[in-house]
Amino acid sequence: MRKDLVSSFGQLQKMLPVDINIEKEAARVAALKHYLSKGGVLHISPNEGAWPKLLYPTKTHLRKKIEETRSLHHKYNTRLESWQKKFSGAKSYHNIHHLKKLKEPLYWKHLAKCAVDKDYRADSEKVSLPVHLVADSRWKPMVKTFVSDLDYRKQLVQTVDESIVYKKSKKVAQYADLLQKFRMEQSNRKITELKKRLAALDQDINAMQELARWSSF
Repeated sequence: MRKDLVSSFGQLQKMLPVDINIEKEAARVAALKHYLSKGGVLHISPNEGAWPKLLYPTKTHLRKKIEETRSLHHKYNTRLESWQKKFSGAKSYHNIHHLKKLKEPLYWKHLAKCAVDKDYRADSEKVSLPVHLVADSRWKPMVKTFVSDLDYRKQLVQTVDESIVYKKSKKVAQYADLLQKFRMEQSNRKITELKKRLAALDQDINAMQELARWSSF
């Protein structure tokens, strides 16, 4: 039996019988172009007046590769779901904590001090104290110390004025906002990257499934 090695669709097309209408085999053509463009090779045998027989890759080989690709697809999809949750968490972060703050006695203590202590209120405004995030364990200790410790409060005001970290924003709360923005941007980059990888794997699977339908063995 004559066997031919094919490594490009152009090469295969030259071997097809002249009366074959490849437009009627759009799915097969798309699968072949994808498979061959990624470095795949075919072993075919001429089949008079029809598409050649596909000797390699075999159905068994293709099914094994499909399962491996599906396993990788599952791993990437799990990562995608994780990053989507992180993105949603960062996006809804401030709305959630604006509600949670109302249950925090520390928030109301801060408001009370603002009402009666002008110096405290001025310091709070100067650093833009993230009191709206008082329910967040990351920021609550700072808010608590700011409310109760005069020395800490004055030191924080000085830090905001002088520190490189706050050079652009000059506000603690703005830094908190930038942190969430960074998390959203990071998550979005990962989501975009993983969606592209999943789409590529879907193409691989579809191509191999089509080849498996064509394969003679």
